[in-house]
This record gives sequence, structure tokens and C-alpha cells, in this order.
Amino acid sequence: MSDHRWRNRVTDVLLAVVLVTADVIVGGNMLREDGGWRWGASFGVALTIALAVVFRRRWPIAALACALTLSVAAAFLGVLWDPFAGSALVLYLVALSRRDSATFLAVAAASAAIAGFAAWWFALGVPVVAAAWAIGRAVRDHRAQAARLDRQRQHQILIEERLRIARDLHDVVTHGMGLIAVKAGVANHVADSRPEEAREALRIIEETSREALSEMRRLLDVLREEAEPLSPAGLADLPQLAERVRPAGVDVDLCIDAVELPPPVALAAYRIVQEAITNVIKHAAPARCQVLVRAGDGVVRIEITDDGTRARPSAGRGHGIVGMTERAALFGGKLEAKPLPGKGFRVEASLRYAAAELSDV
Repeated sequence: MSDHRWRNRVTDVLLAVVLVTADVIVGGNMLREDGGWRWGASFGVALTIALAVVFRRRWPIAALACALTLSVAAAFLGVLWDPFAGSALVLYLVALSRRDSATFLAVAAASAAIAGFAAWWFALGVPVVAAAWAIGRAVRDHRAQAARLDRQRQHQILIEERLRIARDLHDVVTHGMGLIAVKAGVANHVADSRPEEAREALRIIEETSREALSEMRRLLDVLREEAEPLSPAGLADLPQLAERVRPAGVDVDLCIDAVELPPPVALAAYRIVQEAITNVIKHAAPARCQVLVRAGDGVVRIEITDDGTRARPSAGRGHGIVGMTERAALFGGKLEAKPLPGKGFRVEASLRYAAAELSDV
């Protein structure tokens, strides 16, 4: 038995004990001079209603019918002075577990009103059962709302995870394909005149395609439940990235002033730099590119500048800039991408992180 079910059962037993104790004490005081059957009947009715409370979770409708019937009969026989407290406890569970509980509220209120003809205080059972029903419905509605919010949260997590995978796939594919396209053009151009250079270009194409395919497989494995978590890229991988793009005609100068960063922040910074360099390869190569990454006071600042002469997509076009902007926004930052006066292009981004996150790194 789970802890939750065990606590529920203990609660029901305790409520039943309190109820039967109160009923027996009151009944004993009211019938202390009556030596007949009514005293025993009072105890028997109180015990039976208490048992209905104990079993209200297993058979709520049967328990409610039993409690209401005994309460009305006991009122007219004068063997119980409980204004439908046991029935209210059972009705609470009915309201909690059923959508059509309003019908049972009407039956319970009518039963208490009928019992009021035997003695006026039994009419107090009407507001008692109504309050119990209202509490049960309120708890039911609250739990339903919490369940809806949890489903929405899970759905949002799923959407965000899909977007993250889509961004990573885009970064991997565009970076790899950009290098391959450049080197394929070089190989085609010099195939006859400089075969050694063409073979070197083909070698780079082979290595780049293998790396891209490997990374794509790792990303797609995330979609499988049995997959191991990815080892995310980070700032330590930027020198390797710079070496990979050098044969494509982009000379990258790195300046990194950031030590320990939370893995998600480090991955986002790496992807932004990777995408910006990919854009340089696609739109400006051959070119020189300077990458600055600084971290301090809970903010990572990234700047990628190149001296390319060709036109570049504006910040409102292309999946690459949109993806970089989304990555920055995920960490409360922003991204600007704009051409420089004369020639070149600059991408500036900021990523925010809490200092407390570093304690988990």
C-alpha cells in the first residue's frame, strides 16, 4: 500500500473514531435514564455510520446511502442526535470523486430536512452537508486545475525540447554543409590544375560530413527514451571549432574570458558562436573573424566580428539569426546582428545566468 493510501485510511479511521465517540457520549447523556433498547440502538447506529465513514473511499455511494438512511431513521426513533455529520463526511468524498455529485447533495439535503420534522436540530444537517459538498467540489476543481496546469507544463517542456533539438540540428547541418559547400567549390575549381589541393578539400569534406552525421545521430538519439544524455558542447570546444573552419577560408581569433559556466549557458554560447561563424563561411569567406567571449556578474557577453565584404541577411531573415536570438532570449539576454560601416558584420549577444547555478557545475 502506498504512503498516500495509507494516510487516507488512517485519516478515515481517526474520523470514524471521533464521530462514534461523540455520538456515544451524546447519546449516553441523552439516554442515561433510559434502560431500554434505545441505548443499545444508539450505539449500534453510531458504530454503523462510523463504519460507513471508514469505507467511504471504497464504496462512496453505498456508504452515503447507509449513512443517510440510518441518520433519518435514528432521528425519528430518537436514538441519535448527530445532525448528519457522518453523512457529510461521506458526501465530501462523493463530491470529490464524481461529476454528478449535485444529485447526491440534493438527496442528502432532503434527508436532513425530513429528519428536521423529528427534531429541529436535525435541520442543521442541511447546511452541514451543503458545506461538505462545497468543500469537496472545491478540492476536486483545484486538483483538476492543477492537473491541467501540469499537463500544460509538460506540453510546454516538450515543445521547448523540440525547439532546442531543432535549433541544434539546424546549427549542426548548416555549419557542416557550409564547410562542405565551400570546399566542394574549391575542389571543383582546382581539380585539374592543382589536384593535391583538390584532394585536401575532399579530405576536409569527408571529415566534416562524418562529424556532422555523428552529431546528428547523437541529437536524434535524445528522442529515444533509452538514449544516454548528451555531453553538451561548451566554450572549451571553441578552439576545435576555429580549427575546423580555417580550411574554409575563415581565420578565427579567439579571446575567451570565461571559466566555469552552467552547461546550458555554455552550450548556448557555443551554438551562437558556431552559427555566427557559419554565416561568415556562407556569406563572407574568405574573411578574418574575431570572437570575444567574456563572463562576469552573471552575464556572458559574446561578440563575433568579421571583415567580409559581401552583403549579409538582416536580423529579420534566416533561421540562423532567429535561432541565435531565441537562444539568447532563453537566458534573459538579447542578440543584435548588423553590418559594420564600410565592410564586415557584427553579432553581439548576452546571456544571463544566476550565480547559484555555478554551485551545481
